[in-house]
Amino acid sequence: MLKGKTAVITGGTRGIGKAIAGKFAENGADIAVIATRKSDEAVKTVSGFEDLGVKARLYACDIRNIDEVNAVKEEISADFAKVDILVNNAGVTRDNILPGLTEADIDDVIDINLKGTMFVTKAFIRDFLKARSGSIINISSVVGLMGNKGQSNYAASKAGIVGFTKSVAREYGKKNIRCNAIAPGYIETDMTDKLNETQRAEISALIPLARLGRPEDVAALALFLASSASDYITGEVIKVDGGMYV
Repeated sequence: MLKGKTAVITGGTRGIGKAIAGKFAENGADIAVIATRKSDEAVKTVSGFEDLGVKARLYACDIRNIDEVNAVKEEISADFAKVDILVNNAGVTRDNILPGLTEADIDDVIDINLKGTMFVTKAFIRDFLKARSGSIINISSVVGLMGNKGQSNYAASKAGIVGFTKSVAREYGKKNIRCNAIAPGYIETDMTDKLNETQRAEISALIPLARLGRPEDVAALALFLASSASDYITGEVIKVDGGMYV
């Protein structure tokens, strides 16, 4: 489905990002993964993508720093002939009620989740313009649509991604560049591992499908949005939340 395509994925060594990168590789895409650092685990993960018969490379970058983003973009351009797909997945949480949030708690979440998404998109948009094609997929959250207690900073960052997605879709649609967002609900990742059994039961009770999602549930939608099957879809925010926010 993605044979001959190259995808850049931020945060592609864990959780949802890893599942997306793996799904793309399974479907023939070469993979450029951007991570905070080249840990042994990250290197092993990216090597696993190569085992699927595609080209895969790992790059270290602090996406809060636009100079680092621009530098890693040049590295990727040197290693791959072109980039067709960009997945802005990297994100963090610093949860607390509003009076308990420090300035660092707010800055880290906004800088990584929102500004990082903007910086990376800005770095690659000219390549998409030259090619007159491209699919940008931003990972938002249902929290950015409905809000959540103790996550005002995270909700603000993910709501910002929604506005950014729609703006990019409007700016570049005439150039055949599509930009969509995925809004996951509660997905089984490192972020949900901290939940105890009581909390899991309470959350599941709020979800019509009565379970937490799997990273693969999000990856399946990302594959669709990256492929030609979604050529007439842009500016959309699609929830993958088991019906939690209907």
